[in-house]
Amino acid sequence: MATHDKHATIEPVARTTIAPRSRAQRRWTVVRRFAGVILSGIAMMWAAVTVAFLAVYIAPGDPVTAIMGESSDQALRARIEQDWHLDRPLIVQYGLHLGRLLHGDLGYSYVRGEPVTDILFGEQLGTSAQLAGFALLIALVLAPLLAVLTAGRRDVFSRATATVEVIVASAPPFWTGLVLIWVFAFTLKVLPVTAGNEFQRLILPAVTLALPIAAVLAQVMRDGIERAMEQPFALTARARGIGANRLRVRHGLRHSLIPAATLAGWAVSGLLTGTVVIEEVFGRGGIGRETVAAVTHSDVPVVLGIALLTAAVYLTVTVAVDLAYLWIDPRLQESA
Repeated sequence: MATHDKHATIEPVARTTIAPRSRAQRRWTVVRRFAGVILSGIAMMWAAVTVAFLAVYIAPGDPVTAIMGESSDQALRARIEQDWHLDRPLIVQYGLHLGRLLHGDLGYSYVRGEPVTDILFGEQLGTSAQLAGFALLIALVLAPLLAVLTAGRRDVFSRATATVEVIVASAPPFWTGLVLIWVFAFTLKVLPVTAGNEFQRLILPAVTLALPIAAVLAQVMRDGIERAMEQPFALTARARGIGANRLRVRHGLRHSLIPAATLAGWAVSGLLTGTVVIEEVFGRGGIGRETVAAVTHSDVPVVLGIALLTAAVYLTVTVAVDLAYLWIDPRLQESA
């Protein structure tokens, strides 16, 4: 009896499997991710407005002086402070500003006396959006092209490309812009800075804005493609006769999209902050120049409006990228 128990057969433990999630569960996962991004984005927008509000009041400068100009009339100063609620405590001014934002009112410019919405969403926003959009297009075309052409290769072209990418990514944007102006406008005289039509004037600033973003994205995508080329599916594809270039484009490029998409927030912030410098270097109008003017004259409503606009653009891109993850890698829809 004891011998029988000692040598009794042990049934193997059943292997547990995770059933694939239903379509409704996958949809719920997408909704949860979307809601989470929206809530975090609202918190980010509130933080951006708060930080900008405090930074403007801490910075040197007096908005009343900017409104008054050269006048020294104390009665006028008192009336301006009362009209703009600048005589109220800081916390009260902050509360009033948040209340206006909740009603969709960005306020009036201290200096220009115009609604902030007219300043931000007029011609200036279109000019900056045109510059940023063209720069983004250049970066999205250049980065994957360089990554595919140089991934897994150790020739002279690949090494030279990697070196140039590091230099461009590390160089200050204004320095890159000045170099491009010197080469293409003054030396070769093929692209104008202020003359020519609008498209010709747009090329150099857009390229200046796009180069550092494309350089970083190309490095990340190249690494992703090279990692994908080392996976078992790549060896199987090679055994079936798929060429190296086709393998990079069809399989490796898609695997590199997730790490590249992770940098989308950085790329957008680079476009938004880069326009401030680039518009000054190339003498272009836009939100960047409005930001510099507003900060210089302590035009608080305009500065806060720009901060809110920047946070809104960043939030939109974050939501789009987070949903793009689910398309790039459908396995994420199976996560809890």
